[in-house]
Amino acid sequence: MLASILWFIAVATTLVIPALLLWGWIRWANRRQDTPLSRSDVFSLMGFSLATASAGLAFGTHLYARFVHSFAPYDPWLLRIYACGCLLSVVGIVFSVAGTGRANPVRWLAPICAIGTLLFWLLAMSSE
Repeated sequence: MLASILWFIAVATTLVIPALLLWGWIRWANRRQDTPLSRSDVFSLMGFSLATASAGLAFGTHLYARFVHSFAPYDPWLLRIYACGCLLSVVGIVFSVAGTGRANPVRWLAPICAIGTLLFWLLAMSSE
């Protein structure tokens, strides 16, 4: 049972979260440009941007480990990358929750993606 739950979380974080990030950026680009940004919009955008940065760090780390130099177990650089990814995700959660007060294109996508990237980093650390 636990293995199937972990498998589901792994699939969700590696397939669903990038798709949601792409969809969110498309929604943000297609929003109405004539309305000024509210504080809630800015917080949601900041949280969504941090979740995107966290996912980008994960993707870049994967590419680096795959094609340039693989990491040894408990490599200090890899542990720092884990810490940075978790920090980006946690701060993204804080900003995105603060931005849920008013409707905007990434109102609910921002916390979902930030939580998803945090789950990814926690799974990556647990597999170390």
